[in-house]
Amino acid sequence: MALMTLDHTRDFFSNAHFSLTNLDKTTVALFLTRWITHFCAAVFVFLAGSSAYLWVSRRGPGAPISSFLCKRGLLLLVLTTTVEAWAWNFRHDFQHLNGGVLWAIGWSMIVMAGLVKLPLGWIVGVGSSMIVLHNAFDPLESASLGVFGPLWAVLHTGQALKLGGGWELNPYYPLIPWIGVMAVGYGFGKWMSISRLRTRRRLLALGCSLIAAFFLLRLSNLYGDPKSWQVFPDPVFTVLSFINCQKYPPSLLYLLMTLGPAIVFLALVEGGALNWLGFLRVFGKTPLFFYLFHLYLIHLAALAVAAFDNGPVSALAGGGIWLPELPKEYGYGLPTVYLLWLLMLLMLYPICRGFETLKANRPHWGWLKYL
Repeated sequence: MALMTLDHTRDFFSNAHFSLTNLDKTTVALFLTRWITHFCAAVFVFLAGSSAYLWVSRRGPGAPISSFLCKRGLLLLVLTTTVEAWAWNFRHDFQHLNGGVLWAIGWSMIVMAGLVKLPLGWIVGVGSSMIVLHNAFDPLESASLGVFGPLWAVLHTGQALKLGGGWELNPYYPLIPWIGVMAVGYGFGKWMSISRLRTRRRLLALGCSLIAAFFLLRLSNLYGDPKSWQVFPDPVFTVLSFINCQKYPPSLLYLLMTLGPAIVFLALVEGGALNWLGFLRVFGKTPLFFYLFHLYLIHLAALAVAAFDNGPVSALAGGGIWLPELPKEYGYGLPTVYLLWLLMLLMLYPICRGFETLKANRPHWGWLKYL
């Protein structure tokens, strides 16, 4: 969540008005600033599945897991098209729908509401198949599927769709791989509930196995990502090309590259090795509140800084640095972006801590459990 805040702070404040993973334009620092945030979405969706399993395991076989997942998924879809949409674009007319991370998590939860009725082995098998096999369908274009093209765009390709009457959907988080990630994460929740499996050695073995699979597949350049890695005159850029995997939609290699190290990190911190970072738990206990509030905070901060610095207030009110009407000279270098990122986290901490206290003091407010 802290890394996600870095990514979104960069969106609104950076002077790099191009894709930071474009190796023809980027620098090492810019690339790594963007690349490190690739872990966010994969870990969010994966742990959402794990949390769902732990939720039902604490409540027993009769727990209404399907109902809980369906309600929470529908809530996320409503927030995606309203509260989140307005956070990105204060002039939003709600006719341009962005299918981002909340969209993917929401639909994945709704699908999981049905999948959880299957045996756990089937859930993990279906999820693993989605992750491993979806790149085999990359050559299948939406345009070749006729009336089924829009559905394929939502499920796999992520292409923007004109819905008529001025409505547009941009499902840049296609659902098939993300549903698979949540399903596998649900199985990982089972792993974490078994003490003999939840050991540093076994977690390291699992994480390192995923990392090894990434290296072997990526070296082969045969399967797992639409774009092959290349050799550059500068060896550093060759390494960057090697780890520059597709996020939209998430390729098999992207997921191996992010989930493998994430599980290794979990193994290293298991047993309290990083208790000095315990303050971050405040963010983890208020995840949805943090997500929605941090977007508003960063966007408002960008407007305030622009007003103080004689910047493009009107353009920034409509979105981030991706807007064509934003002046090319707008923005700040990475040192300033990182400083503003830390400032955002410092401001978010007491706000999230206060919301956590509110949740603890108002247990009868049932809707708070969803935030």
